Amino acid sequence: METKAEPPADGVIDKTLVVQNKMGIHARPAAMIVRVTSKFPGEVYFEKDDEQVNAKSIMGLMMLAAGRGSEIRVTAQGPNAEQLIKDLEDLFNRKFDEG
Repeated sequence: METKAEPPADGVIDKTLVVQNKMGIHARPAAMIVRVTSKFPGEVYFEKDDEQVNAKSIMGLMMLAAGRGSEIRVTAQGPNAEQLIKDLEDLFNRKFDEG
């Protein structure tokens, strides 16, 4: 799936990812996202429709109510931010292993 990337500014990386699985970000995908983001020592946020949440919070992610086709802006700051974005992009592209 095509994603839009923005150049890093002050160590901050932004990327827009699209939710592709049928059920959207429910409890299981939220837990998978938290597993990836919790390994990252920096800050990472998800934003949808002007609502921003900490991407290390299952409840926060579920509160976004991100269904199929939703665009999520991921903002990461810290060491290995580029790798984190790549790992999240892979997870989204795999449709959270739900098909």
